[in-house]
Order: sequence, then C-alpha cells, then structure tokens
Amino acid sequence: MPLKTLKTSRIIWQYGLTCALASSLLIACEKKNKTEEVEVESQDTRTSGNPIIEGWYADPEAIIYDDNYWIFPTYSAPYEKQLHFDAFSSKNLVDWQKHERILTSQEVKWAEKAMWAPGVIQKNGKYYLFFGANDVHEGEVGGIGVAVAEQPEGPYKDLIGKPLIQEIWDGAQPIDQFIFKEDDDTYYMYYGGWGHCNVVKLNEDFTGLEPFEDGSLHKEVTPKNYVEGPFMFKKDGKYYFMWSEGGWTGPGYKVAYAIADSPFGPFERQGVILEQDPEVATGAGHHSVLIHPDGESYYMVYHRRPLSETDQNHRVVCLEPMTFDSQGKINPIKLTFEGVKAHTISK
Repeated sequence: MPLKTLKTSRIIWQYGLTCALASSLLIACEKKNKTEEVEVESQDTRTSGNPIIEGWYADPEAIIYDDNYWIFPTYSAPYEKQLHFDAFSSKNLVDWQKHERILTSQEVKWAEKAMWAPGVIQKNGKYYLFFGANDVHEGEVGGIGVAVAEQPEGPYKDLIGKPLIQEIWDGAQPIDQFIFKEDDDTYYMYYGGWGHCNVVKLNEDFTGLEPFEDGSLHKEVTPKNYVEGPFMFKKDGKYYFMWSEGGWTGPGYKVAYAIADSPFGPFERQGVILEQDPEVATGAGHHSVLIHPDGESYYMVYHRRPLSETDQNHRVVCLEPMTFDSQGKINPIKLTFEGVKAHTISK
C-alpha cells in the first residue's frame, strides 16, 4: 500500500475511534445525569409549606391528570370581582405553576358575578369544569354551569350557553358541585348550599341530566349539620361523603364526613376532621381530596384564613396529609405551616 494511502487510512481510523469514544462518553454522561436526576428526585425532602400558592383563593378542587397534580380554586374576592378562574399544576406538590384565567365571564355570557367553587373531571379526552355563578336565588338566572377544554389549563368554553341547573330543588342552592365517577362509569353530581345537598345523574355528554330509575331528576342526601361543599371518594368499597359546616365568613368553618355503603347514603355523620387551630389559622373548610395512584397517600386540600387577616375574602389554599385508623375512619387533620412532603406521580 502506498505510504500516502496508509497515512490516510490511519487518520480515518483514528478519527473513527475518537468519535466512537466521544459517543460512548456522551451516552455514559447522559445515563449518569438521568441516574442523578432520579436520585435527586427520590431524595427530595422539601415540603410544600402552607399556603401552597400565592394569593387569595378558596374552595380548592384537586385532581390528578396524567403525571400532574392540579388545583382549581375560587378566586377569593367580593362577588362582583369573581369573574374568572385560575388553575395551578405541580409534579411534586411543592413547585406549583399558575395558569391564569382559564375561564372568564366573557366566555360565560350569563355569568355576572360570584363564579365559585370549580368541580372538574376528564372524560373521553376532554376536560370539564363545572362551576357556580351569580349566587342564584329563586327566579333569577344563574346556578351551576359547565365548560369544556382540550387540555387541563384551558381555555375553557361554555358547553351549553346556560346553567345546567338553575332551579332551587329541595331547598338546595345550585352551587358547590362535585362530580363523582362510579365504577360502572355513571357520573353523579353532588351539589348544594343553604344546608341542603342533592345528587343528580349526568347524561353522556354532560349537557343535561338523566332521570333515576324512579323517574326523578334529583335526590336529597343531606347529612346532619351539612351546610355546603360536598365531596365524595370511594375506599375499600365504602363511600366517604364529606362536607363543610358553619359559615364560611367566620372562624368556625369546618369539615365533617360520613361513611356509607351506597352513593345515595344514608350518610351518618362520623364527626369533624378539619377545623380551626388558634395557633395556626381559622375558617378551615371547603376542601377536596387528592389520592395518589399508589393508593396509600391521601391529601386534604382546603382553604383557611391566616390569623393576621379579618377580611372574609382573605383565604389561602393549603395541603395536609390525610390518614385513616385501623377501622377505616379518617383521623383528625392537624393544620400546619409545613404542609406535605414532595411526592411525584410515577408512571
């Protein structure tokens, strides 16, 4: 082989070897970085702190979409200024991202004030946000509306252009709705203020209601001392029904619960599990529950009023661990400034 060709071959061989080594080093570094990321993730000892988000918010509805935690709260302000909803998302319960004005009164033409207490759920690839508006009374326009979006952060659009429920049935003001998906894919909606709670069955596309087997459109399921803010989850075949008691403007607002064998009750009150702590905050109530996919970690998401505040609208969103005793009853929840430990959602 000529000398010039030999030198050229050696240069090409050395260049190829260098590239191969560089590629191997790059792959090794990427693997090392990923390993370090996993180790950092598993060693994340931070806590959320309370409140978990900045600003005055209340009535938080919490849910898990894919690998993110989401919170949809009420913007806490005078009724005339409650004309939009923000949302917050997190991968670890510690770092929260704000998604502004996911739904506003400009989209809901019939909403003039008091857009309250979102209730959210996903179905068939779409994201639904139910809400109350106008603090409706008999004969007025308002009540429970529903909006839809292609992604959790919106933008949401009014689904039917009018309230889904406007009537005052069984004395229940149509507000504070919670959507519960049963194991057979039936969607029930619990709602009601003024000390009364009803349950209705949603139709397939959430544009209306379906009658129960007896032909009725609504059933009253009000437990003792109920005021507003219903919430339901199912654990070990039992239905845990929860609600708020007392007045939301005062320090004695609190959360109680019942356990039943049916989504229609009867709901026998077990007792109070969340209430004010004179060393931490007052007015602790109107909550929801996050259930981690591991089936073992439960979190209560709720609002409270800092001790330094007297304005009824100065409320903040907080997180606490929720645990059960050996009989399946919910242990009383302690208000803290620490909040909860970082916890991701593993796929």
